Amino acid sequence: MSEIIIVKDEQEAGAIYGHSVANLIKTKPNAVLGLATGSSPLAAYQALAGIVHDEGIDMSQVQGFALDEYIGLPLSHPESYHSTIFRTVVEPLGLDPAKVHVPGDALDGASLEDGAKVAGAGAAYDAAIEAAGGIDVQILGIGTDGHVGFNEPGSSLASGTRVKTLAEQTRADNARFFDNDVNQVPTHCITQGIGTIMKARHLVLLAFGAGKAEAIAETVEGGISAFCPASALQLHPHATIIIDEEAASRLRHKDYYRYAYAHKPAWQHI
Repeated sequence: MSEIIIVKDEQEAGAIYGHSVANLIKTKPNAVLGLATGSSPLAAYQALAGIVHDEGIDMSQVQGFALDEYIGLPLSHPESYHSTIFRTVVEPLGLDPAKVHVPGDALDGASLEDGAKVAGAGAAYDAAIEAAGGIDVQILGIGTDGHVGFNEPGSSLASGTRVKTLAEQTRADNARFFDNDVNQVPTHCITQGIGTIMKARHLVLLAFGAGKAEAIAETVEGGISAFCPASALQLHPHATIIIDEEAASRLRHKDYYRYAYAHKPAWQHI
């Protein structure tokens, strides 16, 4: 069963993630981090960056693999995930850019018409993750429809990294990054599959706000189904779901989750 932690705000959630990952890097300097974009992980990255700077943690050997990327955007586009990861993760944490990878790195603006190039990128990315030793901790956000990465409802729960068509709701949600113009949001992406994500040794999912409440309820207490791709986390041996009160509002057993976390042994980490 996943561990559910209900916090007061994004900063508290970020601190929990930050201390956990900082401790990992201290014991494993060449740790491999799974990276996500979007608004949910920002406080977590900021908290980790603060700890890294305050404690002088050496980040030179740390590797990173992003979850997904748009197809059709050049890497230099400010809203490409290549650029976003550089701004929000690589620079603040002082990572070596050569050790941080995004699924679309080999595409750099290639269109769907570049069939062979696009089609082979997913398998190559999964092979690169495996060659790095696998991901130690993967941070995740969740969409209002229960997607993680760009694995929309209906995605195979055993899928590897591959090309996907974005749902209209996802494009509408992401329009805020494109001058609120949904027509600027690409229609396709390349994303780690649920099967790829589930190979990470530790999953940390963050969700905040009432808009995520239904998706969190389906993820934590619903059936395991492609209807809610994030529900696959119920099968992971080490998944941590950190949410605020609003995101937890539809959980039936939230009092137990609070009780369990309050009585967690001090030696047990997330």
